[in-house]
Amino acid sequence: MRPVATTTARFLCAGLIAGAGCGGASEREEKTPPPTAKAPDETKDRAPAPPADAKAPDGAKPGFAWKLPAGIASPPAVPADNPMTPAKVALGEKLFFDARLSVDGSRSCYSCHNDRCGNADCLPKAVGAGGKPLPRNTPTIWNVAFRSSLYWDGRAPSLEKQAIGALKGGNMGLGAGLPDKAAEIGRLPEYAGAFAEVFGLEAGQAVTPEHVAAALSAYERTLLCGDTAFDRKAMTPAAERGWRLFTGKAGCITCHSGPDLTDGRFHNVGIGVPPGGKPTEGADTGRMRVTKAAEDAFRFRTPTLRNVAKTAPYFHDGSAATLEQAVRIMAGGGRPVPGRDPLLVDRKLSDAEIADLVAFLESLSCPGKLERPGGPRDTGKDPAP
Repeated sequence: MRPVATTTARFLCAGLIAGAGCGGASEREEKTPPPTAKAPDETKDRAPAPPADAKAPDGAKPGFAWKLPAGIASPPAVPADNPMTPAKVALGEKLFFDARLSVDGSRSCYSCHNDRCGNADCLPKAVGAGGKPLPRNTPTIWNVAFRSSLYWDGRAPSLEKQAIGALKGGNMGLGAGLPDKAAEIGRLPEYAGAFAEVFGLEAGQAVTPEHVAAALSAYERTLLCGDTAFDRKAMTPAAERGWRLFTGKAGCITCHSGPDLTDGRFHNVGIGVPPGGKPTEGADTGRMRVTKAAEDAFRFRTPTLRNVAKTAPYFHDGSAATLEQAVRIMAGGGRPVPGRDPLLVDRKLSDAEIADLVAFLESLSCPGKLERPGGPRDTGKDPAP
């Protein structure tokens, strides 16, 4: 359980440019790759990168200590109104695994972010309370503390807001009943004392949705991926070749840059786009749903590549069943539809080069695990096949 990767010397290019990208260089030019021009109409979606040596405020009260593995130089930023404490993290961990937080007792946070699936759920699209199909693929929860906004479309500005959204929405299905559910959970003997201690509640004071979200968010900020083969400089020869391709000929680093291998921006890669490239009834328009701007149609967040080898299937709609398939689509320039991001071009990679890229991505697998704590257990059904 740990925070962000400002990585090793192997990640020098990504660390230095922190999102500007090195894509487009040939393999001969990898040592000094030129920065790729930014798409000007996306600048508004991108959080500014801190200096390479900057340390985010840890937001921790005395007694809380971040555990930083290899590849993670600084802890994530923490909101001033939700400081980290050991007791709050422990409370959030129990809540994360407790299916009683869902409307029908069928789901917990862990149901969509289970360890067996790389902290995703192994499904093309998520399943919510009552077995309700949800419209998008579940991303891994590793390093979620470093997102400047959450969900594929970026609609939640913080982990706290995302937790409220998941509890009220299809994931947990609570809707307008969320305040009553929070109070109910807070009255349970195994939780009452912990909520009172963590939030300073007086006798008879009800637990609110904001208390639940604050505890869940504190725990999720400790779910940090480091100590990968990449971070430990222990890549295989194939992965080494894949890294050179990633930063050079394949151009992957144009969007998958920085310590967490994402530029934090939104791109149209042609996935799920109607043949004409225009929004149609029922189409998932991604970022456009948030901004209402036509130019944001079918743009979705660039996902982190940490733990990517364990989180199949891929893309926001789960349409790529394997990592090799996803790599071939992206290396080939995405799906050829009108409006596709101009940064995407066919890199003309051979089968051997595709295999090397996959080997590099496998070197980003996180060794950490989500292990259930003592106390309430996840009584919900595991949706994964």
